[in-house]
Amino acid sequence: MAVTVSRKAHFNAAHRLYNKEWSDAKNKEVFGLCNNPNYHGHNYDLIVSLTGEVDVETGFVYDMKLLKEIICEKVEKNLDHKNLNLDVPYFKEINPTAENIVIFIWNILRTEFPKHLKLEVRLYETPRNFVTYSA
Repeated sequence: MAVTVSRKAHFNAAHRLYNKEWSDAKNKEVFGLCNNPNYHGHNYDLIVSLTGEVDVETGFVYDMKLLKEIICEKVEKNLDHKNLNLDVPYFKEINPTAENIVIFIWNILRTEFPKHLKLEVRLYETPRNFVTYSA
C-alpha cells in the first residue's frame, strides 16, 4: 500500500517573464504585468511529496527530517531572495514561469531521492495560482 508524505517550504524570489525573440509590445501583450523590466516578486510556497511503500523497519516512506534538510539545501538556499533571471544560471536562457520553475525544482530534487519513490512538486506562485509536476 503506497503512502504519500509531503513537506511544505517557502521562498521569495523576483523574476521577469520575457521572450527575447519577441518585440516589447508582444512581450507586454502576452506576459502583462509579469513582463515588468524592473522585475517583480512572489512569495512562493512549495510542497514536495514522496510516494512509496512504508518501510517495515522504520515505519517511514521517507525520513521527514531528511526531506526538510534536502529542500532547504537544494531549493530554498538557491532560490530564496534571488532574482531568478539574473542569479540562477538555468534561468538565463529559460523563461522563469511557474511551470519552468517547478520543473527546475523537480529535476534538482529527483537526484536526491531513491528512484523507487514517486516525486511530485507543487509550486504556489500565489495562493490561487499553482502548478504541479511529477514524472
